[in-house]
Amino acid sequence: MENHPLPQSLQDLTRRHFFGRCAMGLGNLALASMLAEGQTGPTSAPAARESLKTPATHHPARAKSIIYLFMAGGPSQLELFDAKPRLNQLSGQPIPDSFLEGKRFAFMDSSFKNKSTLLGSKRTFRQYGQSGATVSNLLPHTAGIVDDIALVKSCATNLFNHAPAKLFMNTGSGQFGRPSMGSWVTYGIGSESQDLPGFVVLQSGPRGPRGGSVNWSSGFLPTSHQGVPLRGSGDPILNLSRTPGISAESQRRTLDALSDLNLRRASETGDPEIATRIASYEMAYRMQSSAPELTDLKGETDATLALYGCTRDTPSFARNCLLARRLVERGVRFVQLYHTNWDSHGGPGETLENDLEKVAHQVDQGCAALVKDLKSRGLLNDVVVVWGGEFGRTPMGETREKTGRNHHIDAFTMWFAGAGIQAGQVLGETDELGFNPVSDRAHVHDIHATLLHLFGLDHKRLTFRFQGRDFRLTDIHGQLLHKLLA
Repeated sequence: MENHPLPQSLQDLTRRHFFGRCAMGLGNLALASMLAEGQTGPTSAPAARESLKTPATHHPARAKSIIYLFMAGGPSQLELFDAKPRLNQLSGQPIPDSFLEGKRFAFMDSSFKNKSTLLGSKRTFRQYGQSGATVSNLLPHTAGIVDDIALVKSCATNLFNHAPAKLFMNTGSGQFGRPSMGSWVTYGIGSESQDLPGFVVLQSGPRGPRGGSVNWSSGFLPTSHQGVPLRGSGDPILNLSRTPGISAESQRRTLDALSDLNLRRASETGDPEIATRIASYEMAYRMQSSAPELTDLKGETDATLALYGCTRDTPSFARNCLLARRLVERGVRFVQLYHTNWDSHGGPGETLENDLEKVAHQVDQGCAALVKDLKSRGLLNDVVVVWGGEFGRTPMGETREKTGRNHHIDAFTMWFAGAGIQAGQVLGETDELGFNPVSDRAHVHDIHATLLHLFGLDHKRLTFRFQGRDFRLTDIHGQLLHKLLA
């Protein structure tokens, strides 16, 4: 494996300032570097500009950006995409012991001690498009885009509790402190946006995803690759607005002074995190105008709002989908949308009968509209769209106040669209009960390897040395899903 280095320009920046301090005052350091870069105008941190440049990729890239629609809680594939007539026929009967041998579930009593029985789906399924993909009546808008997406029914993961499973889906590990996929992507290829972060997070639903910010953490990578959450109402980012009574000129002088001090420290220590600190100050300064402009939808037509099923000012998942399109238009590399709550155990707020229908309705139109909108604008050639949760649900029922399903890691469904994806196909199949994949198993590590590949990154070569070891998103695993690729 080879280590993917920090941009050489950051190292050059530190050296220039180190030698520059021998001949000039501290207040001229940033200006001297800017002049060396051929820049003119108001002082701004060169490190911020340098960190935005795109390093060379391992092979030609197919994608420029990704929009990851994360359905937090574990959507039930058996109610949405994976029709199982045989499961419906056997509904109410005990699942054969052979299926449960050696397995673990989030709630063991419901799967072993109480010997839960098989549960058929009450949803109706139809085949759509030239691909003949099956979609339930819960997702009528998604049914209309099946020829623009690739359904993968054979996804698998390792961890069966929500927070660790989300962490694993995002970072390739159930351990805290590892970088998220969005951080790896921006570390590997940089960002095209001058005025917005390379990695942005949007949230909707009754609460945030379990685990919170660790899901978009940069871990041991430079913190400039951390995911930045944007809020659905009020200031897009907390504490972003200039303090009342402080003029723009005064703020600029303060930032310049901080940059001078940080540059002096950088020349003394060579710490790359100082360049990241300078870049974050400058990015926040630019975002005081770029973030409000991003979230102001006055320029969007009524037809576009109707397509997404959202309004200009009311926070919703659909509005976040529209914001995601606006973000990738502005060069943001990785946009991740979280929507809760897809948990379906059968307790209050988690029933298969009513609550699953509500949450599916909340996301269906926005997801389909995003794909249609990107396609109509020619952006789908450069943007990958991913839909899925941290795991799926069991073919066995779980009886609480009402009937639900337990967490299931061995087989669940995701879909993919856009740059480099072979659209209009259904990849992978599960057995007649929907318990295990029987073809084209797609493990989380394989999915990560394939998505990195679309960005021109070899998952085995995109590494970072930390505590004496070369780490990567896929650890020591991962195979390309060649059938998924166009």
